[in-house]
Amino acid sequence: MPNHIHLLIGTKPNCNLSDLIRDIKSNSSKWINEKQFINGKFEWQTGFGAFSIGQSQLPKIINYIKKQEEHHKTKTFKEEYINFLSAYDIDYKTEYIFSDD
Repeated sequence: MPNHIHLLIGTKPNCNLSDLIRDIKSNSSKWINEKQFINGKFEWQTGFGAFSIGQSQLPKIINYIKKQEEHHKTKTFKEEYINFLSAYDIDYKTEYIFSDD
């Protein structure tokens, strides 16, 4: 997708998620910029969203990620993200939700 990425990551209980995402963003930005895949400098947005799932949900999530291009023909990522926040009963402030552009 042009404006977001879904990652399915298995971690150990002592994993610091913020550090892991920081490292993924840092290393991927460096790689994208070194390879000059885009004109200008590539940068990730400041924040991120993370949701935990149970082992029994793996097939459903894998299928969801594989079909995200099809899924986003009917729903924007912003709509999808707000739906996730609601489904997980997470309070949020609209000013912290990114724009669609």
